[in-house]
Amino acid sequence: MVDLDIEIPTAFDPFAEGKEDDSGAPGAKEYVHLRVQQRNGKKCLTSIQGLKKEFNLEKILKDLKKEFCCNGNVVQDKELGKVIQLQGDQRKNVSQFLVNAGIVKKDLIKIHGF
Repeated sequence: MVDLDIEIPTAFDPFAEGKEDDSGAPGAKEYVHLRVQQRNGKKCLTSIQGLKKEFNLEKILKDLKKEFCCNGNVVQDKELGKVIQLQGDQRKNVSQFLVNAGIVKKDLIKIHGF
């Protein structure tokens, strides 16, 4: 028999998120999620979840509504915390707004939906 020094890689899940823990490790990231939800017909909602708690969501909402000429509100969710909802599909607009305003870095934004 021949002994080979080959290292067999362990199972790797490319779709798994980085392990997030409360220690504030460098690998742990706080993502901002932009989602679109279909309502009735062509109507839809854009929801923004994961903004840091030190931001005043009411002021951000006011600026978003003024910038994109749409209506919206802040909703309190049991699991997700406070979520901003806007009328229409505003995912790309909101992404650019958050980056330009310096609220979130571009690599920490995840856009979901169809």
